Amino acid sequence: MTPKFTGRNVSISEISQATGKTPQLIRVGLQRGIFNFGWALKNDGSTEFTYYCPDKKVYEEIRYFKGEFVNE
Repeated sequence: MTPKFTGRNVSISEISQATGKTPQLIRVGLQRGIFNFGWALKNDGSTEFTYYCPDKKVYEEIRYFKGEFVNE
């Protein structure tokens, strides 16, 4: 059964904890377009990024939703 998605932004730290990968690896992967479960948006006039990882994209790519991995 497909979960009910809300568009919730799954945090980098939550994805990191779920996957066992470092937050830095997740951030760099999003910045370089390696990971397809979210976007890294560079803030205007800054070297910093904002990250958006909607729950649906995270689920579709790594099958993680609200604290657990989902097997279908």
